[in-house]
Amino acid sequence: MTAITRITTAAATALAAFGTAATADVDPSIPTYEETSDISGDLRSVGSDTLSNLMTQWGEAFYGMYPQVNFEAESKGSGTAPPALISGTAQLGPMSRRMKGEEVDKFTDAFGYEPTLVRTGIDAIAVFVAKDNPIEELTLDDLKNIFSVEGKDGITWGDVGVTDSRYADQPITLYGRNSASGTYGYFKSAGLGKADYKDSVNEQPGSSAVVQGVGGDQFGIGYSGIGYATPDVKAVPIVGADGIAYDPSNPDDVYSESYPLARFLYVYVNKNPNEDLEPLTAEFLTLVLSQQGQEVVDRDGFYTLSNFIVQQEREKLGLN
Repeated sequence: MTAITRITTAAATALAAFGTAATADVDPSIPTYEETSDISGDLRSVGSDTLSNLMTQWGEAFYGMYPQVNFEAESKGSGTAPPALISGTAQLGPMSRRMKGEEVDKFTDAFGYEPTLVRTGIDAIAVFVAKDNPIEELTLDDLKNIFSVEGKDGITWGDVGVTDSRYADQPITLYGRNSASGTYGYFKSAGLGKADYKDSVNEQPGSSAVVQGVGGDQFGIGYSGIGYATPDVKAVPIVGADGIAYDPSNPDDVYSESYPLARFLYVYVNKNPNEDLEPLTAEFLTLVLSQQGQEVVDRDGFYTLSNFIVQQEREKLGLN
């Protein structure tokens, strides 16, 4: 989703599903969020498409508790977050990658201190194929050969080990994100060894569009956050440094850091290290870093934080 999302009374009805008890996939030690009073104002998020659903669901829950808050989210890619934070047009900068050095430098030049990075969840970049594709696993070298200019042109499924006669001679159709996306940058770095993408990659404006494209293309392949999986696609296990194939849909493979394309999902904020965080932003992030906020992460198909990490982030923001 790339459009601006404004939370309204109708949208906030999703709050009914916003529980308070821990799920099996949320660390029960994480604090439960408790509503406060006198919370109002305008809160704007600009940044990652990967975090689009998360920001919207957190915003719906926040609005449901505090209807005097005007929450708005724009999700056009991680690269849009730093300029929005610098210009002051957004208090929240969701990103599916860390800021680049030049982005941090521009922020520091503007304010005299670096932006504050907040870990909010864990994602595994999945390599998706259509659900009936017989591919069983891929290596990082396979990914480089498939997606990067260092691989051969016209690569077929047979070139990456598929022997099924229906697929072996068929060229692989490529789907990916555009350059504004943090997922684009992360996959290029972690998956392709920083090699440039082939011109034949069908660049899509959002994560859902990548998965939709692959799901409708028998010979397609694409990369996107695991939270965007649908019944029309399957995630291909990726071989790690130890030669074992790891599955991005298996929490143990992701939490153990065995799956080679796992990453944190971030929200950047402008916090002067000598001052308290602005109250409205602080309250929103208190919700995100709570039992209920992490339930949203789990429900959206991503992986939740441990209480150890939650406490580190809360301390960093002065929320404890």
